[in-house]
Amino acid sequence: MKNKNWLLFLLVSLVAITLAACSTGGTDNNTEEQEQSSEGEETTETSETQGEKVLRISATSDIPTMDPIMTEDNVSTQWIDTVYEGLYRQAPGGEIVSGIAKKEETEVSEDGLTYTFHLREDATWANGDPVTAQDFVYGWQRAANPANGSFYGNYLMSGKIKNAEQIFAEELAPEELGVSAPDDYTFVVELETPVPYFDSYVINSNFLPAHKEFVEEQGDNFSLTPDSILANGPYKMTSWKAEEGWELVKNETYWDAENVALDGISVKVLKDADTRLSNYETGNIDRVTLSGSQVKDNQTSPEFGSLSEASTFYMKMNQESAEKSEYMQNYNFRMALAKAFDKQAYIDVVYGNDSIPANYFVPAEFVEHPETGEDFQQGSDLLAYDVEAAKEYWTKAKEELGFEEVTLSFLSGDTDVAKSISEVMKTELEKNLEGLSIETVNVPWAQQLDLMREKNYELAVSGWIPDYKDAVSFIDIFVTGGENNDVGYSNEEYDALVKAAKTELALQPAERFEALQQAEQILLEDAAIAPILQRKTSVLAKNYVKGLDQLNPFSNNYSFKYADIQK
Repeated sequence: MKNKNWLLFLLVSLVAITLAACSTGGTDNNTEEQEQSSEGEETTETSETQGEKVLRISATSDIPTMDPIMTEDNVSTQWIDTVYEGLYRQAPGGEIVSGIAKKEETEVSEDGLTYTFHLREDATWANGDPVTAQDFVYGWQRAANPANGSFYGNYLMSGKIKNAEQIFAEELAPEELGVSAPDDYTFVVELETPVPYFDSYVINSNFLPAHKEFVEEQGDNFSLTPDSILANGPYKMTSWKAEEGWELVKNETYWDAENVALDGISVKVLKDADTRLSNYETGNIDRVTLSGSQVKDNQTSPEFGSLSEASTFYMKMNQESAEKSEYMQNYNFRMALAKAFDKQAYIDVVYGNDSIPANYFVPAEFVEHPETGEDFQQGSDLLAYDVEAAKEYWTKAKEELGFEEVTLSFLSGDTDVAKSISEVMKTELEKNLEGLSIETVNVPWAQQLDLMREKNYELAVSGWIPDYKDAVSFIDIFVTGGENNDVGYSNEEYDALVKAAKTELALQPAERFEALQQAEQILLEDAAIAPILQRKTSVLAKNYVKGLDQLNPFSNNYSFKYADIQK
């Protein structure tokens, strides 16, 4: 997810799956604020997908990429998960179940450094070829090859998979990655250090298999059109029109096709919230995500639902911004910005639902202390909304930097939700910080991802949906020089704690848990980011839509394999 976007995206400007925020994300995925990509809506035109059970939903942006190793947002992660399958799969509620690998037969060495996966022999690609261990070796090596430019591959693999760091540094060839195939149905992974969350970790898109002959035959066109995508998962894509939508049908060659209920999925890109809602109300769509006043107007409907997320959203203050880096690097300047906006007002305007104002980064009710059961998130008031305190920090920043007026740009998407985000932040910050002017910049989601990745912005809102079920999926983002650290933050003590959690403390669960809590506290004390909220998603869904009544706690938001329409 994703940077992973990620990086939400604003990810998750709410694109349907949050589809947004993956600021980079995200499979995270980083996520910007967009609407949940799996929202249910569609236009009145006839769907290209035929069948009795076609789920009609919508997204607020196009899919940035369908290449598994190039994903950095949760929109891409969602749909890649829908057409591909890796070693394991996430079932509703976050349960990790067998995928191509038979989970109950996986062997782990005593030192936690070697995993041996035994693959099922009945899994095939859509062209009829078997899915083999060599496909996993090639897929992982492809993600690790720096020539391929996988943004997330480096972030996920370096320091974990044997030799990955040296491969990304171009000191070793991709073939030296710690993966091997002793035979067609045995896949072996060697690690640099134990990875406590490895089961959920390998669900990420970068760890999918790849059909070498097909990928090389497609060349630069791989994954750009339905014909250049070779599925091995529950569905296959049949149509994909830029900024219009995409169609999927059940993949009859999938090893578990008998347990896939839907005949297909039809997704239309609709950026206007009122248009989406009207399509739902007239019966042209099956499910819709609500925002702003729509929530209040529909809360009493029997079709209304509020879904909890393990995602947090925050304002990014780019310390490497070419023109404003001196300002952003000033502690008092960042503290003033972080405390100067009303988080509840933001929620009321953008979502209109029961999302929770947050002064933290790692979400509540996501992971627990391995011994005491205590929630990771104990709360903090350090970055709480406080106008008087914000003004005091602002005065100090003016004295230290020698300015009376300053203009900052605020980057956001071009959907109605994204525009409301930039407008509410502009209103709040200008109102409470004298001499500050905000210029809003609204661009398409894919362009926003590029600008944030290149650190070519000053302020933006992003969200993060964890790539795996562990607090380090959040904390690891902001290590010095990290692939997803697009705010330019650096703190040696923070880096040391994160490194310890990933190395010497890997097999000491309690100590590791507490080290990550300390790291989060440092991040907040430095005002490296300005937390906003832990999101909830408000939806309306027809009573015949089944299997989409909860969000996954990490990686892709929904497991469409398990969705159904029962009329």
